[in-house]
Amino acid sequence: MSWVLRDDGGVQNDIPIRRQQVAAGVRDSFSAGLGIFPLGVALGLLVIQAGLPWWLTPALSLAAFAGSLELLLVGMVAAVTPLAAVALTVLVVNFRHVFYAFSFPLHLVRHPLAKAYAVYAMIDEAYAVNASLPEHERSAPRLLAMQISCEVYWVGGGLLGVVLGAALPAPVKGLEFALCALFTVLTLDAFRSRRELPSVLLAGASVTVALVLTPQLAMFLALLLFVGLLLVRHALTARRPAQETADA
Repeated sequence: MSWVLRDDGGVQNDIPIRRQQVAAGVRDSFSAGLGIFPLGVALGLLVIQAGLPWWLTPALSLAAFAGSLELLLVGMVAAVTPLAAVALTVLVVNFRHVFYAFSFPLHLVRHPLAKAYAVYAMIDEAYAVNASLPEHERSAPRLLAMQISCEVYWVGGGLLGVVLGAALPAPVKGLEFALCALFTVLTLDAFRSRRELPSVLLAGASVTVALVLTPQLAMFLALLLFVGLLLVRHALTARRPAQETADA
């Protein structure tokens, strides 16, 4: 049994505190779960409609806990895409997670196995939920409870999608558009909140060039071009204040 020091100098059992933190982490996950669970259902339906074995849904959900990537992988597996192309897709789509680690509070998690899980379950929704919490309210039990809950929503949604896919008499038309629709909504929402017209124009230009030059690998080239253009824009934007200061 372990104890913690209270603000008034006394001590108290930390088990109730941990339970409160775990309960808070589960509550934190509710907002993210509203989006994660339906996407998990879409993943299960896609797996069944693609003619793939049902167990691929939980296998993908556990092996690659990343919603957008898993929805892409279903189509790639069904099309028997070469392994090199799959590896490149994983790298390009999930490379943003490298930058999450710079501000994600992994230092709160002390146990090696728990920290390994926190890294594995560092998805977009977990990062966003944690970023909204005040610094003094963050803790390892709360963080891990939130991440575990998110994965339960994802795996549970996938299994429900498998059941629905097997029970439906006919395939759901247009379901393969779920991933594209997701990113379209996220893009529109980001534009409405940030009003980043230059970034939208750069993204459109990158997609256009990629579709013209390499239609078979348009996504890869578009992402690389977009990242390159954003870096150039950042360099030019950072240089402008310095130039204005020098002129003054």
